[in-house]
Order: sequence, then structure tokens, then C-alpha cells
Amino acid sequence: MRNEHKNIWKVHRVADPLIRIANLYKIFGSDPKSVMAMIHEGRSKDEIRTETGHTLALKGINLEIKESEIFVIMGLSGSGKSTLIRHFNRLIEPTEGSIHVGGVDVLNLSQTELETLRQHRMSMVFQRFALLPHRTAVQNVAFGLAIQKQPKKENTKKAREWLKAVGLNGYEECYPAELSGGEQQRIGLARALCTDPDILLMDEAFSALDPLIRSEMQDQLIDLQGRLKKTIVFITHDLDEALRLGDRIAILKDGKISQVGKPQDILDNPADDYVAAFVRDVKRSRSPTAPR
Repeated sequence: MRNEHKNIWKVHRVADPLIRIANLYKIFGSDPKSVMAMIHEGRSKDEIRTETGHTLALKGINLEIKESEIFVIMGLSGSGKSTLIRHFNRLIEPTEGSIHVGGVDVLNLSQTELETLRQHRMSMVFQRFALLPHRTAVQNVAFGLAIQKQPKKENTKKAREWLKAVGLNGYEECYPAELSGGEQQRIGLARALCTDPDILLMDEAFSALDPLIRSEMQDQLIDLQGRLKKTIVFITHDLDEALRLGDRIAILKDGKISQVGKPQDILDNPADDYVAAFVRDVKRSRSPTAPR
């Protein structure tokens, strides 16, 4: 069943980026195209909002994400990171730019092909769990397979296996309200993985959790990635989390990329004052002699 839905995708060479974003712009407002000339003239975000009532959310984003890496997109609230990740599966449509996944232009997909992308190629884990309250843990995990119209008996078996994989063996018949936040998010992670996607999109997936549970979930993700080798795009506002999880990190500010690099590169060579401020805080918190 899974393979027949992959015939719209080209043969992907591992050396190529799995995801390529080029010259991506997003403007929110009644007539986004009408303000593109102002952006290309170099007008500021505040000027555009004051003069036109439109909001520039993303400006000239260029990214290449490799197969099987954890790519972290990091920025403060309002930086555009959640808007950006929702372009990957076209939950948000760009104003300008291109999005390629496995060599396929996502913007040219038909509605049926786009549904195939979302159901078979990408899965998403949200900050607020997004579980169905009237379904048990095993039913929540199996939900994506049910959407794919897989056999119910096989769905339940797979869902139980994934619950075990995320440390929730024995919780199959529990409802979300009976579980802690960390347990609910483990269900969300199991549900995303149960459909065997190539790409996992995680939008502030651990941000709502207590610090200890958040650290445990980070450990869980690192362990699973060591075995599964998925391509993971992880959104966070926390540089410590980004440094711990990311093979590479992109730092956003006001809808623009400030720096892309490996964690150590960003720590050692911040590209601008904005990144340097984050790095100083991280280095200070990690130093045993730093003043408190």
C-alpha cells in the first residue's frame, strides 16, 4: 500500500538535499502580491505594515535539508519559524518562492498528490499534542493508518508496537485525559512515526512540557533517531534544545535567516550580534564559574 503512493516522487539521490527551499517569501494580508515590490526595494517590515496593513512573515528563505539529519529551526516568538515549517507540507501557501521535496516541486502538486504527501511522506508533531480525547492511546496512534485505509487489525498491531517503542507499553487503553503531558506527547510522537514517514515535522513539540520531561523527550528522540534515521525538522525557541538535538541549526530573526550551521560552528562563530547574544547566554549557563 505504501509503495504505490510513492510513484509521484522521483528517485532521490542521497547526495542531494531531501528538502530545498528557495527564495521563499510569505506576506499576510488582503493582497500579498501587491507589496512584493516594496520588499524587493528593501522597505522594512514596519514600513510595509504601516503603509499597507500587510505583515511580512518570511523574507528570502533559502534552506537545504539533508536526508536523515535533524535540522533545527530556532528563533524567538514572531521570528517566523512555525510559519516556515507549515510551508513544507503546504498548510500555508507561499507568496513567492519554491519548495522541493525529493526533487518534486511541492507547489505543483494536485490536491490528491498533496494529500499523499501529508499522509505518506510527512508527519507532524504539534506543541499541544493534538490528540483525539474520545480515542484511546492505541486508537490515537493508529489514526494516521486509518486515514490511509489500512486494515484495522494491522493498524492496531502497528500502533501497539509504536507505543512500546516510545515507552508506553501497557498504556494502550488509556485516554489522553488520564495521561501526563509527557505521556500524551509520546503518543503524538508514536502516531507521527506509525505511518512510517520519510520526514517528521516537529513544531515546538516539547515546549509545553516541564523541564525534566522535556529532557526525557529529547533523549527519546535522539534514541529513536539513532535507529530510524528519519529526516526531522524541529522547531524550537530554545537554543540549548537546538544545540542538543540539531545536526545543523538555522536561526531566524524577523522572518530572515541569521545563520545556518552545525552547533559548534554557531557557538564558535556567531554570524551577527543577534546570534552572538544567544551564544553568550548559553556559554554563561554552561560555565561552572559564570556569575549568577
